[in-house]
Amino acid sequence: MKKLLLLSLTLFTLNVFGQDTTNTKNDVDLLTSKLNKLHNKISTIDLDISKLKLNLDLKKITKFSTIYGAVNGGTSLSNVDVYSVTDGLQTTTIETPYDYSVILGVRKIARMGYEPKEAFKNGQENSFSDASTVGKVKGFEYLFEVSYVRQEGENYANQHHFLRYIDDEYILKVEYLEDGFADIKYFEASQRYRYKVEDLDKLDFLPEVLQKGKLSLNIGAVQRLSEPYGYDPLEEWKLSNGNLHYTFLALEEGYNANFISHGIVQYTDPQGNIVAENTEIWEAVAIPQVLSDYTEKKRNELENTIQHSLVLGFDYYYYSKKLWLHSWGNLMPWHYDDKGEFSYHKFNNGEQWYDYSGGLIFGYKYNKNLGVFIEGKYNKYWNREWHDFSFGVNYIIF
Repeated sequence: MKKLLLLSLTLFTLNVFGQDTTNTKNDVDLLTSKLNKLHNKISTIDLDISKLKLNLDLKKITKFSTIYGAVNGGTSLSNVDVYSVTDGLQTTTIETPYDYSVILGVRKIARMGYEPKEAFKNGQENSFSDASTVGKVKGFEYLFEVSYVRQEGENYANQHHFLRYIDDEYILKVEYLEDGFADIKYFEASQRYRYKVEDLDKLDFLPEVLQKGKLSLNIGAVQRLSEPYGYDPLEEWKLSNGNLHYTFLALEEGYNANFISHGIVQYTDPQGNIVAENTEIWEAVAIPQVLSDYTEKKRNELENTIQHSLVLGFDYYYYSKKLWLHSWGNLMPWHYDDKGEFSYHKFNNGEQWYDYSGGLIFGYKYNKNLGVFIEGKYNKYWNREWHDFSFGVNYIIF
């Protein structure tokens, strides 16, 4: 009797569950699913530093990296003869010393399919793909390069360092750039969520062949440390009519105007050296140098400022032996205003602005003989621009 009762209760329970159970299909959004997955990973991170153990495999990190050093040189501007007839015919020759560069670096960046393999690296390779957001492989990639350059008689110290980590779902990167020729210097760190677009065949605006490429979108935060670009040291010396009180500024900087008889004026620098013997030379030659030295001094006196920004970006890559296309872009449409004295918002009339960068590498071979290519990158930060590009046609005669 007891066994019969237990059997009846079991069948009754199963019957109730069978009646209440319904099969429903839940449509899960792919992007939402990936965001939840990323959130779960972050929420379960153990923040106890004492438990942190770094298990760095130095051999794996340095494998396939290249350490290079090189000295490059060449002829600069030709000599220029300058003539004067003030005290009879006089000729002065202006000589520009030869150009050179001394470059030291180490890099570990996987070559893209369209990049040739060099026998040696001399540091002058124009690898536009270094600026792309996403590399060819996942994991760590890095570049550390220092160069000392003399170009057209001007000396520059350049640096470019970056370390990035690429994953299917996120991108981490730190970078330092100092370009003396473009007069730009900053440190940048970024953290981005990455979304890989799987179905390119749905992007009808792309040619069918390019729908086989790899496209990813990213969004995240950027922090940049730099001098306060936008600050104008000469602003406080401007008169109400917009002109500059340059002579008074020069006197404050230690220059002197010595009045000689018969209206002759000699102008001397802070060390007492004569820099001009009349007003025309003073205004045309000496004052521009005074203003340049003053603005550089005032800029160097200021501390660096940090800028927090939102970043949106994309990266697309397709390669075949006949056609390749690599393109990337980054847009910073919003920047946090900390109301600082030297905030760029202040110099931009309190308004937001757009900082952006991008690159394009395209190559197409019509046949075994004829091919065309376009390569370039462009940056605009704080209304300062620097860019490189090249394009052309190759025809091989068999």
